[in-house]
Amino acid sequence: MLEPAKISLSLALAALSAAGEETRLRILMLIAEMELTVSELVAILGQSQPRVSRHLKLLLEAGLAERRREGAWAFFRAAQEGPGAEAARAILARLDPADPTLAADRERLSEIRRSRADHAARYFAQHAAQWDRLRTLHAPEADVERTIVDMALERPFSALLDCGTGSGRMIELLARHAERALGVDQSAAMLSVARANLERAGVKNAQLRQGDIYALPVERNSIDLAVLHQVLHYLDDPARALREAARALRPSGRLIVVDFAPHAEEHLRELHQHRRLGFSPDEIARLLAESELDVVEHRDLAPARRESGKLTVSIWLAQDRRVVTDAPARGFQQIA
Repeated sequence: MLEPAKISLSLALAALSAAGEETRLRILMLIAEMELTVSELVAILGQSQPRVSRHLKLLLEAGLAERRREGAWAFFRAAQEGPGAEAARAILARLDPADPTLAADRERLSEIRRSRADHAARYFAQHAAQWDRLRTLHAPEADVERTIVDMALERPFSALLDCGTGSGRMIELLARHAERALGVDQSAAMLSVARANLERAGVKNAQLRQGDIYALPVERNSIDLAVLHQVLHYLDDPARALREAARALRPSGRLIVVDFAPHAEEHLRELHQHRRLGFSPDEIARLLAESELDVVEHRDLAPARRESGKLTVSIWLAQDRRVVTDAPARGFQQIA
């Protein structure tokens, strides 16, 4: 077991001073659970926006919290690396989760989670029939799909998993090259569209299941190729989704991630419920590494210069670091 990192006396005093106040300690507990905006913290804590912002400033200065800016939005979370992260984890580890104040905060945090999920679910239900049309926002879809197929076919695969399958297009595109395919989506409306699309395309070797992208209905080591196509920018916790997709991969299994490069199209938050305005290569490489995956290939597909307002699509091919020791899985006998 690794020894916790040592911190200086001055840093320890700064961390303890910053966390040693009720509201700041409550904030630290909340942002250790998930990224939150100031307005979400205001709703949970029942305190004014200026007061919450002052508390966050002190946590940031002490290295206990991190801020991530995206356009006009700012997201806060507990520090993930460095001495401040060690101090935050040590402090939070001593808290009793059954404490009435903290339990009430967690319940209100659950309401924030439900609100976000409900907002996204309403959007998907409303836009299910037009989902494929939304792809006109970015670089030509034909080029994107050609790149995905090229990457997928660099090596044979038997079991295919599409995480957040949406309209089922990735299964329609890739299932012919697999023995069996599984598409998972939380939205029943989207699954209805996917079923209709796959039936129309004559895809016979695919299953569709309603499920949580953070708790995929597949067992560990059962998938040869997984795909996350235009999913991460909708999620509160992209890292968790990548870890869950990696969990499903067999040794040397592969993951294709398709999403937008960083951009400043703020209207996508309100019109299309985007939580993130794209991902940089460094960020995705770091998240994949944390999931024990190595980047094999990365391509950016930019729109033509005349297509102003359209977005660059980034595609990553990653591979599980473990070495293959037996034959590929046959089908989905292991699906929970």
